[in-house]
Amino acid sequence: MRWVTWENVGIDRLGCAWLISRFIDKDAEFVFVPYGSAFPEGAEPFDVPGVRLTHHRGRCTFMTCLQEYSLTDPTVVRIGDIINGADVPGDLFSSPESPGLEAVCRAIRRASRDDAEAIRHAMVVFEGLYQLFSDESRSNTRSNKAQ
Repeated sequence: MRWVTWENVGIDRLGCAWLISRFIDKDAEFVFVPYGSAFPEGAEPFDVPGVRLTHHRGRCTFMTCLQEYSLTDPTVVRIGDIINGADVPGDLFSSPESPGLEAVCRAIRRASRDDAEAIRHAMVVFEGLYQLFSDESRSNTRSNKAQ
């Protein structure tokens, strides 16, 4: 399936691309258009005002995707909270990891030739966070059972 968003991706769109590719559409193809441009026919838009997959009720697009696709993995929700803390003005830096992830995503975008390359690089970061937080969760669960 084709997914479309505005060019010059930031933390929410980078995170959404990982989420979509990892949990929603393994064959996702991403298209980037200039701000205000028409979307290609048949592509699912995300992180654009007025569409189904965008900010709703003070939550970032990543969190909207979790809700729309009934994704409840606690590790993915934690990543969503971090993104939300960096992307939503009312929640800015409510998660201690938010400023760092925001800086990493800005750096990835600046170091990349285009949005497609930025997403490829960000995939490694988000997958790494997923593995790290999953490992921490399993370790905490084992520690709690041992007590």
